[in-house]
Amino acid sequence: MKLAVKLAIRNLLGAGIRTWLNVIVLSFSFVIIIWVKGVMVGWDHQSKTDMKNWEIGNGQYWISSYDPYDPFTLTDSHGPVPPEFADEIKQGEMEPFLISQGTIYPQGRIQPIRLKGINPGQKIFLLPSQKLDTAVTDAIPSFIGATMAKNTGLKKGDRMTVQWRDKNGAFDAADILITEIFSVSVPAVDNGQIYIPLEKLQSMLGLPGEATLLTYSDPDMIRPDVTGWTHKSFSELTVQVDELIKMKSSGQSVLYMVLLLLAMLAIFDTQVLSIFRRQKEIGTYVALGYTRQQVVGLFTVEGTMYAVLAALLSAAYGIPLLAWQAKTGWTMPMDTSEFGLAIAQTLYPVYTLGLVISTVTLVTLTTCVVSYWPSRRIAKMNPTEALRGKIQ
Repeated sequence: MKLAVKLAIRNLLGAGIRTWLNVIVLSFSFVIIIWVKGVMVGWDHQSKTDMKNWEIGNGQYWISSYDPYDPFTLTDSHGPVPPEFADEIKQGEMEPFLISQGTIYPQGRIQPIRLKGINPGQKIFLLPSQKLDTAVTDAIPSFIGATMAKNTGLKKGDRMTVQWRDKNGAFDAADILITEIFSVSVPAVDNGQIYIPLEKLQSMLGLPGEATLLTYSDPDMIRPDVTGWTHKSFSELTVQVDELIKMKSSGQSVLYMVLLLLAMLAIFDTQVLSIFRRQKEIGTYVALGYTRQQVVGLFTVEGTMYAVLAALLSAAYGIPLLAWQAKTGWTMPMDTSEFGLAIAQTLYPVYTLGLVISTVTLVTLTTCVVSYWPSRRIAKMNPTEALRGKIQ
């Protein structure tokens, strides 16, 4: 085996430019596959981290009638905060949210919104809830996201009238004061959302001590099942991200196949040409005592060495390139705020050891198979005819 490797390296280096062209093409496959997969892993990690920090914490309890995709359920989506969670809420490890449908009138237009009541002193989310702890006598302090501000033309310090219905169906209205505008990559906490103090919204709706959902920060704490409330784990709340990543990864498999086919086609053609031109050499190996299978193994190792050299070459320029990309990120050429999912404008690839090893292994094994395929013809050669250089 050691001799076969030495002969393979000598033959590859002797082939000159043909070898390096194959190695360069194959190295591109290594780098591009690892980069694209790294972007997917980074997107998955970044999206879930942002959702955890801005929207879902480490899990939630929903009132049973709550459906975030059906605004008509909001009227009845509330209930008393379970006393089983009183201590956890008091310690700041769980936060109640009350959600209600409302209407605003920006620039003379009617726009439905969701009023969200949040505790100004909460520490679970990165939302600027402390800005709600503002002394305002003639308006309700509130904050909104940057996309919401853009769509409505609102700025920090602006006032606007908001209308809502209380638990009895009676309409009421009041002015709100925009005390802060925040930027976030999670559209669900921005688009059409206005945040006000929880106790104020409970008072406005006539629902003291009630909430729509509860978010907790400790995923390992054992909590009891509560009648009327549905538990949503972190994995359940991020299932959309998982499905999107899976769909995108499946689509990108076509790109991987195209890259590999181009590289493997070049190696296959090189192996076929090499066997055609080196028939006398093959005959000499057999005459020197090599078995046909040993000669086949020699040419297979020689073809597989393309992947080894490509891995070394891709490491030489790929490591600094991918490290730079992981640091600076890849800025998407389109506005991601309208996608409806947690997608940051700039994605930072994440490269794991498993990703690199699996990619190198896949490409190397594929190269080995492609190298062995044309080499099988050697086993059928007549060594006497091969020494004379005759094609069979």
